[in-house]
Amino acid sequence: MKEDKNEKLESLVMGKIKSGQVKLKSKYVFLAEKLGLGTAVTLSFVLAVLFFNLFLFYVKETDNLQYLSFGREGVFAFLESFPYLIVIAFIIAIILVSYLIRKSDTLYKQSFSHIVVFLIVSITFFGAMLTYTRVAEHIEIESFKNDSPGRFLRPFMTPPDVRDNGLAGVIYTVGDGYLIIKTPKGLRTVDVRKIDEVLLRDVSTGKFIVSIGETSGKEFIANKIRVVRKEDIPSINRTIDRKFNGLDNGQVGDCQKELPSDIMYFGEIEKKCIQICLEEHKCAKDCFHECIRKDRN
Repeated sequence: MKEDKNEKLESLVMGKIKSGQVKLKSKYVFLAEKLGLGTAVTLSFVLAVLFFNLFLFYVKETDNLQYLSFGREGVFAFLESFPYLIVIAFIIAIILVSYLIRKSDTLYKQSFSHIVVFLIVSITFFGAMLTYTRVAEHIEIESFKNDSPGRFLRPFMTPPDVRDNGLAGVIYTVGDGYLIIKTPKGLRTVDVRKIDEVLLRDVSTGKFIVSIGETSGKEFIANKIRVVRKEDIPSINRTIDRKFNGLDNGQVGDCQKELPSDIMYFGEIEKKCIQICLEEHKCAKDCFHECIRKDRN
């Protein structure tokens, strides 16, 4: 009886194969599909680890966390500089690797929530281990090279150049009630008239500052300011160095007599005034005093 059933079943299957209703895959096709799925899982896992490591690198090396030191007033500046793209890419990578694992033969019976928890723990561990290497810093450096494949990661590695509520940079010069700051966007004016003079005693040329306040046009009006070490925000320091590379070429002693227009992030009237002033071979500090402060005396 069983033999008859087996013969009928075999005949039915063979008939469908011959008619083309059922197609068999060779063992090589099965192997290729399995290897392809395994490669996709591995690649997705590596990307998730990488993006988590880039997130840790970003919040540690940029000015993002520095704004929280100002308390509630620094929250908006913190949110403005938060690495949303990295977080989104990280979440997508986790979802993708979880989905691919569910499609595999080994863990398809496991619940999705268990897979996600396992992945988060594993990715967090390996991502944290990568912080002891210079992988993220190397990616950041490569992302700013125009001829490097890493340039596609530049949007992930670059904090916003201009924020409404926060600013970080190096003091270029100190004026009467204002600072000129080197920022990733260029030279910017910071109005410090709201800052207590006692708090400005440590402010001097060459020091790094982090400030919260508000943007008015291209000027930043500071409500609070704090001097930090360049080691506290090394990524901002590297970005500024790239922006101002070669700036000292036009400097004679303490007198800067040449400023490229692309590094002057001022209002059009002020920028034009500074350019004319520099053409008269005056020092940049004197030009700032003449052009930026003339409407505030």
